Amino acid sequence: MARSVGIVVPAYRPDTDRLSDYVRSLDADLQPDAIRIELDAPNPGVKAALADLPATIHTVPARRGKGAAITDGFEHLETDVLAFVDADGSTPPSSVRSVIAPVRNGSVALAVGSRRHPKSIVHSHQTYARRWLGHAFARVARVLLDASLYDYQCGAKAIDRDAWQAVRGHLYEPGFAWDIELVAMAAALGLSIQEIPIEWEDYPGSTVSPIGTSIQLAQSLFAVRHRAKLLGDDPLHSALETYRADQPALVERPGPNDD
Repeated sequence: MARSVGIVVPAYRPDTDRLSDYVRSLDADLQPDAIRIELDAPNPGVKAALADLPATIHTVPARRGKGAAITDGFEHLETDVLAFVDADGSTPPSSVRSVIAPVRNGSVALAVGSRRHPKSIVHSHQTYARRWLGHAFARVARVLLDASLYDYQCGAKAIDRDAWQAVRGHLYEPGFAWDIELVAMAAALGLSIQEIPIEWEDYPGSTVSPIGTSIQLAQSLFAVRHRAKLLGDDPLHSALETYRADQPALVERPGPNDD
């Protein structure tokens, strides 16, 4: 029996035409059992403009952050495989299928799309500053984390439902660091991870500030490493945890009221 697939698309101030075209192409090419758009702080009329899409649209009045939005979406899906993709359509449906496939057939618990894999095809590149910062971040992450990947931040990943149940209570990062925390916690729990080369195209108009986001990611990386080491009962990190204030995981935090 084929395993069911659900896809979450987190969106903050999206290009509605591009998002609409992308969701329709995902539905036509992949025929998933569910598509859920997690729409943060939409401008007036945006939800109505997306109303005819083959997707459930969940809106909230505040910006939750990418990680919090995906977490909320995963918590509401009832499928065997949980996947997410970025709203700008940088990852085409054919590559999304490649990311989903090893999780759907039970080969791995977590599949991670990769723009920097040697076999990936990149049609247009980010600015030099973004590329340099991305490569530098990946190098540092490979040193600090148990999972050695080319790319931790690509917006295309899929996870098995049982694996999600194991990792969900260990995710704290509401923003862009959520991607790397998902990978780090899966590795710390001993879950199987596979990096998948993809086809990818960069689109202008990103809401991500390269410098500000890089600083936030660097700070979050050390917090993620600390939490991953705690899962392995590392004595030093266990001692350090004594002095940290309690913070609820994302799944335990109240979210903003629905629109």
